[in-house]
Amino acid sequence: MDLSADDRRANLQRVSECVDSYLAHARVQIGARMGGDGMTATVANRHQRELHGLAWMATLGEAILQTVNWSVADGLSEMDMLAAEVGIGEYLNQLVYGIPMSQNEIVRPGEIGLADLASELASDPAVSWFIQNGNNDLRRAALVDAAYEGLGVSDRLGDEALDLIREQFRRFTADRIVPDAHKWHLSDDLLPDEILNEMAAIGTFGVCIPEQFGGLELGKLAMCVVTEELSRGWIAAGSIGTRSEIAGELIVSAGTEDQKRRWLPGIASGAILPCAVFTEPDTGSDLASLRSRASNNSDGTWSLSGNKTWITHASRSDLMSVLVRTDPTSTGYQGLSMFLLAKTRGTDSDPFPDEGITGGEIHVLGYRGMREYEIAFSDVRLPEDALLGGAEGSGFKQLMQTFEGARIQTAARAIGVARRAFELGLEYATNRRQFGQPIIKFPRVSDKLALMIAEILMARSLTYYAARMKDQGRRCDIEAGMAKLLAARVAWSNADASLQIHGGNGYALEFEISRVLCDARILNIFEGAAEIQAHVIGRGLLSRKNA
Repeated sequence: MDLSADDRRANLQRVSECVDSYLAHARVQIGARMGGDGMTATVANRHQRELHGLAWMATLGEAILQTVNWSVADGLSEMDMLAAEVGIGEYLNQLVYGIPMSQNEIVRPGEIGLADLASELASDPAVSWFIQNGNNDLRRAALVDAAYEGLGVSDRLGDEALDLIREQFRRFTADRIVPDAHKWHLSDDLLPDEILNEMAAIGTFGVCIPEQFGGLELGKLAMCVVTEELSRGWIAAGSIGTRSEIAGELIVSAGTEDQKRRWLPGIASGAILPCAVFTEPDTGSDLASLRSRASNNSDGTWSLSGNKTWITHASRSDLMSVLVRTDPTSTGYQGLSMFLLAKTRGTDSDPFPDEGITGGEIHVLGYRGMREYEIAFSDVRLPEDALLGGAEGSGFKQLMQTFEGARIQTAARAIGVARRAFELGLEYATNRRQFGQPIIKFPRVSDKLALMIAEILMARSLTYYAARMKDQGRRCDIEAGMAKLLAARVAWSNADASLQIHGGNGYALEFEISRVLCDARILNIFEGAAEIQAHVIGRGLLSRKNA
């Protein structure tokens, strides 16, 4: 049953109220099951399924809320509304009947004590309408018919400057990234210097850096737009900016005035390419267990030694942000310090020319274009002013200030990858004919495309919400984590479905979707693996409830 425009709006607003109430009660009930205010790390680990289930419920719920907010705006097209209704309908079904936390882990309300709460949610007339009619065959077919005719869901932000930025980077990506990205991937080439220079010229590396240091000072929402458009062409193009994003935010938030003047202008202009050096062998996300060390010398300098791994873009970088232990007696996060290590840019024949730094490449399935390395530091001398902010023992606290922005940026990368997967699936399904017609006319193909469209909208709405919170100076660690968690799932789902649409051709290296699938897979791992992300979100939700 279709609704009038007024009834549509009223239904959407009622759904928002119901979901908000559902999430609030779910937090209380899960918190009580886990011991209330006295929850410890041991309890959180023992009740991990409930905790992660809460995180996923809250993530899908927030995506619904933000898509509703987008949907009630004026000027949306019928295709916009169809995409929102399909997405909201699907996510409501998942909230009520089961959420796939991974391909083989479905968390259902009944198993974590929320059966009655979910039943109450489903019984509301507005929610019930969406469960029955939101993601149904007629809406999916109409949505894909519109895409087949060349229409798309609006991505305009109502801000002329941001919309112009999107158009500029969209054109650049279409002209300079898309035509050669797959060739670069297959050859395992670095993103060419020529392309880096062109990206620098249009402001890629200085989006969030203050104007006084040569940046554009446009904020995280603009950063999302830039990243999404570049990642649509190749994840490497969107990810190269992550290095500048992390280094820039570290120095802006924690650096001394001398450090800001020395490094920020070069980062903003693209003359200085930074990289982040945090992870160590056998530590992964457990940064509290870092063992690499910097010791203070009698002349005020530092000596750095230790091993690091999974360091993206390490060879071609000019500046390393290195997290190490400076207090050998400390344990955990205490005693960790951040250093700014200037280095010589490497080459293929000599990737690490500086004395005391050695490393080797880690060969990977996808996410190429910058390359991954393991690195060893052996008595590398650092000047006294290399200590970030001149503050020993503050490294982890300084790093935490970048987590929100990095996860929002990663979510934007995932949206770009998800969009490219959809575009490739749509193009192939339109042109590929079987049994006398384009395969897009077969429901199992068009249904995949419909959910791709809808989930891109859901993930984008959540990501932009987190970015706006960050730009407003509000704490958004949970929202940034949610955005990253959902967008990464959508990127992988879209890539996998698009390859399935391609059939056997999708498995051939010559087809671009093979690269997109490999690129999408990393998004659930880096910047906090999905399991770690859900754990942090869940604990944050329960802590925030009582704040």
